[in-house]
Amino acid sequence: MNSTKTKLCLLVLAASTAGALLARADSKPTNSVPHIRSVFTAPKNSKEGRDPFFPESTRLVDISAPTNRAPEITSLTVPGISGTPEHLLAIINNHTFAVGDEGDVLTATGRIHLRCVEIQTNAVVVEVDGQLHRIKLETNKQ
Repeated sequence: MNSTKTKLCLLVLAASTAGALLARADSKPTNSVPHIRSVFTAPKNSKEGRDPFFPESTRLVDISAPTNRAPEITSLTVPGISGTPEHLLAIINNHTFAVGDEGDVLTATGRIHLRCVEIQTNAVVVEVDGQLHRIKLETNKQ
């Protein structure tokens, strides 16, 4: 008897909930709110804005001011060439490259993305921004 009452109560509750959901789905909203998108712009200097969590940081200002300077090729060095004659490897600014390898190297002026085109016995030919450059092997002058 007790389980019959429970089943009846659950049936009435389910029917009333379903009716309310159907009534809500049929009705149209009376006032539609337009979707507003947030727009964030990076500040050009610290007076235009700053990071509220790290107010002394210049990270946002550094990101918003891109530099269009040419990479400093003279800061690329080749301290060594190794490997077998069939498979030479060149060390360019502490990164090892084989012919055809691409990668970023760190310099005093920033990162430079390069591709190793050719490795000779005393020099390396690299491509930086579509231009070929020949970097001579450093020799110890002591």
